[in-house]
Amino acid sequence: MIEDLLIVAAGTGSRLRAKGDLKPLVEICGTSLIERALASAFKAGLARATVVTGYNAPVLEDHLDQLVKRHNWRIETVHNAEYKHPNGLSVLKARNALSGPFCLAMCDHLVAPSLYRTLLAGDRMKGEVALAIDTVLGNGFVDLDDVTKVRYAGRHILEIGKEIPVYNAFDTGVFAADPALFDAIAKSGRERGDYSISGGMAELALEKNAVAIDVGGEFWIDVDSPEMYDLATGWLTANQPLAV
Repeated sequence: MIEDLLIVAAGTGSRLRAKGDLKPLVEICGTSLIERALASAFKAGLARATVVTGYNAPVLEDHLDQLVKRHNWRIETVHNAEYKHPNGLSVLKARNALSGPFCLAMCDHLVAPSLYRTLLAGDRMKGEVALAIDTVLGNGFVDLDDVTKVRYAGRHILEIGKEIPVYNAFDTGVFAADPALFDAIAKSGRERGDYSISGGMAELALEKNAVAIDVGGEFWIDVDSPEMYDLATGWLTANQPLAV
């Protein structure tokens, strides 16, 4: 059972700036995005979290300290001074903090704890990185102009990216990984100048080490714009299971 969570919370969150200067601290139904992201993972059974900070790090770190005191959560931080660059660099900053398997998630994704459980119950071998994919292409909580698309066959991811023309699933932003992801992002950056998480997954796909686990039907939403914020607020108001 994976016990570690790596959560990326370093960016400037420019698309959500209307709701607050620091995206992880934007509140939705009275609770910050980062608290909701952490709560879902801990409710799913993860025990420790490493949060990658970047933009306005002292403010975020103070908030995380408050969460530790309030919930008795185990949270460490690492800092990414290159937070304006692709998100894979944030993942690489945590390389020394994580030597074994871990889940990777984004601070602005609201995810049902059951999505983690479905992902972790899936088939993943050592050296493989599993992505939780959503095959419900009519999912009304997905921003088609911004979501990362996936093309897969069987258990293997063939292509991943925002601009791929043919796809049969969406990237939920939640992964079950091990240090192979660090190596893949580093290689993608070194050889193709692509230091994104998707670039690392594309590299793993070439090696047949990127696998897809279908979590279609589990709730998730990327709260990356005012429009998606409003959708998430409506869902939480009606359902509440993600309430902290």
